[in-house]
Amino acid sequence: MMFFGRHGWTGETGRTYTFRCALTKSGIPADSGGIYVFVRRRFGFFLQALYVGKAANLRGRLVGHEKWGKAWWILGATERHVMRVGSEEERRMIEEDLIRGLKPRMNDVQMPRSEEDAPNTPQLKKSWLWKRK
Repeated sequence: MMFFGRHGWTGETGRTYTFRCALTKSGIPADSGGIYVFVRRRFGFFLQALYVGKAANLRGRLVGHEKWGKAWWILGATERHVMRVGSEEERRMIEEDLIRGLKPRMNDVQMPRSEEDAPNTPQLKKSWLWKRK
């Protein structure tokens, strides 16, 4: 791992996605869709994902993001990690995988809203269905 370079985040499926650290507005890709992670860095090397999201336009979404203030001011977020992803379907799948795997505290992971929110893993899905009944 490089200090403020590339970093891999692993989802529920065990797949690792490579993100690039974007410390400034110019580091965020313009006119490109993708996934982003708000990150808190502690003691230089320990990274904690605070929020995972997706956007059709990364720069347009991240500049002035409504959750960045809370992530930065209250939870101590120090950076944003971004990854370009072309299609909306792939962005949705990767975002779900990362949220379920990382369990970031700012995402609404504990409040499933419908049957579509069921986990992908059969063991977790069985437990989830039992709790909903």
